[in-house]
Amino acid sequence: MNTITALFYVFSAVLLFAGFRVITARSPVHAVLFLVLAFFSAACVWMLLRAEFLAIVLVLVYVGAVMVLFLFVVMMLDINVERLRERFWRHVPLAAIVGAVIAVEMALVLLSGFDVSDAPVPDARALEMGNTKLLGIAVYTQYLYALQLAAVLLLVAIISAIALTLRRRKDSRYQNPSQQVRVRSADRLRIVKMAATPPPSASGEGEKA
Repeated sequence: MNTITALFYVFSAVLLFAGFRVITARSPVHAVLFLVLAFFSAACVWMLLRAEFLAIVLVLVYVGAVMVLFLFVVMMLDINVERLRERFWRHVPLAAIVGAVIAVEMALVLLSGFDVSDAPVPDARALEMGNTKLLGIAVYTQYLYALQLAAVLLLVAIISAIALTLRRRKDSRYQNPSQQVRVRSADRLRIVKMAATPPPSASGEGEKA
């Protein structure tokens, strides 16, 4: 067993342990931190597989952005964990069945990928370019339409999320810059002519006295 194989087993064991602790930790904050550890372990495994681009993207996007957002949301919300765990064991049989079905499906799909006897041998030019450049060439040549379709779907999802969550409050005051620009002097100042009011008479004052 060489060093790379030993490191692979170490990072894989840490990844499995962190993934197990994500669903078993009592504190949501601890669960998020274990998920960060799982992402770091997965990035290390990808580094051992010479997938540097995927490892860096995993650390920058998920650990640096998504997990920080999750951590802030979990810490800001007052989640009653004990109430969520009241009916936890009722769903364990169904969850076990669904997990077993997913595991079998993934095994059937990925089983053919472990056969490396017919794997193509990369040429010297491909080894010199690096997998990041090769990935970029493959994405923007063979999978260009799929990339554009995924970008459009993400854009539609972002617009839909904004449209669903955007609510205009009636009790809050806000400014409309377009109306402020189009305002005229007549809209701000109005001159009203009123008839003169006569002063009260002396007899009226005497009667009141």
